[in-house]
Amino acid sequence: MAHPVSAPRRSPWLWVPTTYFAEGVPYVIVNTVSVVIYKKMGISNSLIALTTSFLYLPWVIKMLWGPFVDTRATKRRWIVGTQVALAAGFAITALTMRSHFFFALSIAVFALIAFASATHDIAVDGFYMLGLTQTEQALFAGVRSTFYRVAMLFASGGLVVLAGHIERMTGDVPLSWIAALGAAGAVFAGLALFHSWYLPRPASDGARRGGTEGGTSFLPVFRSYFAQPRIGAVLAFILLYRLGEAMLVKMALPFLLDPPVRGGLGLSTESVGVIYGTVGTCCLLAGGILGGLLIARFGFHRCIWPMALALNAPDLGYLYMAWAKPPLPWACGLVAVEQFGYGLGFTGFTVFLMYIAREPFKTAHYAISTGLMALGMMLPGAASGYIQVRLGYPAFFALVCLLTLPGMASILFIPVGENRRPEVEG
Repeated sequence: MAHPVSAPRRSPWLWVPTTYFAEGVPYVIVNTVSVVIYKKMGISNSLIALTTSFLYLPWVIKMLWGPFVDTRATKRRWIVGTQVALAAGFAITALTMRSHFFFALSIAVFALIAFASATHDIAVDGFYMLGLTQTEQALFAGVRSTFYRVAMLFASGGLVVLAGHIERMTGDVPLSWIAALGAAGAVFAGLALFHSWYLPRPASDGARRGGTEGGTSFLPVFRSYFAQPRIGAVLAFILLYRLGEAMLVKMALPFLLDPPVRGGLGLSTESVGVIYGTVGTCCLLAGGILGGLLIARFGFHRCIWPMALALNAPDLGYLYMAWAKPPLPWACGLVAVEQFGYGLGFTGFTVFLMYIAREPFKTAHYAISTGLMALGMMLPGAASGYIQVRLGYPAFFALVCLLTLPGMASILFIPVGENRRPEVEG
C-alpha cells in the first residue's frame, strides 16, 4: 500500500541521503571517534573500553521507546528536534575539552547524544516508510545505506584527520577535538535547518495510537520472537558471532596510537584517521558490497562459513603487528584486510537477522535482534580494556583470535535451510 505524500513534492534524492548521513555520524562519533579522543586526552585503555562500551546502551534498548516516538508528534518533528539536540550536544562536548572534569562531563554528554541519536534513528526509519511509496522505498534502499557509510567516512576519517592536522600544527590536543566536535555540531545545525525547510509533510505522518506494528503490545512480539525454532542457537549466534571482533574493536585504535614502549605502533592521530577511518572504512564498505552480491548469487547457507572466516581470520594480523611492529605500509595493509573481512562477515550476520524476522512482527523482530547485536558488542567491549591492560597487546590479540571460535561453532546449530535465500536489503 502506497502512502500519500505531501505537495509540493520534495525530491527524495535530497532528503534521503541527508537523513541517513545524519543517522550515521553520531553513532560513529559516540562509539568509535570517542575512543580516539579519550586516548589522545590521556585516559587509560581500561576506562576507555568500559565507559565507551556502555554508550552502546541506547541502541540496545531503543525498541522500548519506539512506540512513544510513533504516538507522540510527527516523525518530521522528531527528526528536526533530535538534530537540534545533536548539534547542541556536539557543541557542548567540544566545550568540555578544556575542563578539569572533561572526562566525566563529556561522557555524560555523549550518553545524551547517544539517546538522541537512537531516537533520531527510529524517526528517520519510520519517516522513510511514510515519505516514500513502496516502489521508492526499494529504489532508495541502496542510497540510504550508501550515505550511512559516507557518514562513517566523514566521522571516523574526516573528523579524525582534521583533529590530527590541527594537533600536528599547534601541538594542542584539546583544541584539535574542540575543532572536530565543533565541526560536527555545525553540520547538524545545518542539517536541522535544511530538514525543517525541505522534509516533506506526508499526510500519514501524524501521532498515532495503536493500529501499527510500532504500537503493538510488546508481550506478543517478544513471545513470538522467543518461540521461533532453535532460539537457543539463534541467541548464541547473535551474541557470539562477533565476540572476538567486539573485543578487538575497542582496542584496535588504542593499539595504533599507543607508543612502542607501551606495546603499540605509535601512529599519529592524522595517520590513524587515514589508515583506520579512511582506507579501513573504504575497505569495510567494499567488503559489505561484495558480501551482498555473494549472498544474492549463492545464498546464505553457502556463504556464511566463508564470511565467518573472512570476519575472524584477519584478526591474526593484529597479533602479528603486536609482535613484529611492522612499518606503516604493512600496518595500513593489515588494517585494510581486517576491515574488508569485517564488512564481508558482517553482511552475512545482518542477512541472518533479516531471515529470522517473521511476520506479522517483522520490524519489531529485527529491532530485537539488532538490540541483542548491540548487547553482544557492549559487554565484551566493556571488559576488553581491563583484559588488555592485564595481558598486554600480544596476549590480548591472541585471546581475541581464540574468542572467534565460539561464534563460528554456533553456525552449526542455527536454523537456516540449505536452499533458502533470505532477502538482502540495500
